[in-house]
Amino acid sequence: MQDDLELIKRLQNQDSNALSAIYDRYSGALYGVILRMCKNEEWAQDLLQETFLKIWQKSNQYDSEKGKFYTWSYRIAKNLTLNALRNPSKLIQNEDLSVYSDKELDEPEQDILELNGSLKKLEPHHQRALELVYFNGLTHREAHKEMDVPLGTFKSYIKQALKKLRETYQKELFLFWIIIEKMI
Repeated sequence: MQDDLELIKRLQNQDSNALSAIYDRYSGALYGVILRMCKNEEWAQDLLQETFLKIWQKSNQYDSEKGKFYTWSYRIAKNLTLNALRNPSKLIQNEDLSVYSDKELDEPEQDILELNGSLKKLEPHHQRALELVYFNGLTHREAHKEMDVPLGTFKSYIKQALKKLRETYQKELFLFWIIIEKMI
């Protein structure tokens, strides 16, 4: 879109009105991506704000010859969200956690460590398939293209990975994976 190129050039020149126009144009789609990944409206709103702050700060790094502006901004939103999900303490800085006992806080961390260990035992292509779908929020159709394999092959990667996880990770948390497997 010619209009987009003009707006982007203005944004790169630190025109706040251009940022506002770009926000109006792209915030809905980016918010949807973020919300789908973090599943928390308050966090998604904060992450959307951080996304546009980063778009403002890094606008000079955008190159229209390398791809569309939406794709570039989508990757910023996705990476910020993934980083926040990896370190949720940044997302809940203002919440009072004093009502929880230390045991309740340590237990999920232990589960995550065990799941992480089980994930690392998978073949690299299985790890990548799970990462794309469950951690990056891609659909199977998007993810198989990202891995450059046929859709059927990609789906078998997911099924094989979940089967292997079932063998190595026997916690209640794994019920979640079984439910997802049945949805495939």
